[in-house]
Amino acid sequence: MAREARRAQRAHRRHRGMALPSALMFASMMLATSAAWLEASIAQTRLSAGVHEHLRATQAADGALALCVEALRAGVAPVLPAPLESPPPWMKVETFDGPAAYEPVPSWPGSASAPRCVIEALRVEGRADAGGYRITARGFGATRAAQAWLQLALWREGGRERRAWRRIVTPGAVE
Repeated sequence: MAREARRAQRAHRRHRGMALPSALMFASMMLATSAAWLEASIAQTRLSAGVHEHLRATQAADGALALCVEALRAGVAPVLPAPLESPPPWMKVETFDGPAAYEPVPSWPGSASAPRCVIEALRVEGRADAGGYRITARGFGATRAAQAWLQLALWREGGRERRAWRRIVTPGAVE
């Protein structure tokens, strides 16, 4: 029994002082894990805020597009002549800040600026009764950096109107 007691004492002496380093290692692992979760949480929050602002900008552009089509039909929106130069006027940011831009509403909820649209006449070569319009709308999120651009082409031929396409576009030059 004495021999076993001495063996236990030796083993106890060998492991003496191991509690503090073990506790510190465990605490540092917990701290590193918490820091990683915090970074992941911050990144996710930024991502969802960016998606939210993009959706707000897209809704503003979509609303402006619909209102600009109504204004075009009513004859109150300015229409640019068929573009002869390249790039077309809608690709130039300054076009949206000039007199050719139409602002269908003075503001949009939560947006940094009111949405605007530019309407360009389109020609069909050799057909006097056919023509169309390219309507490009730009909407904003809470900042001017969060922008969405939507475009719609309306074709009129023989008294009928059809929508040729609608898409999200990336402008050639953004502020």
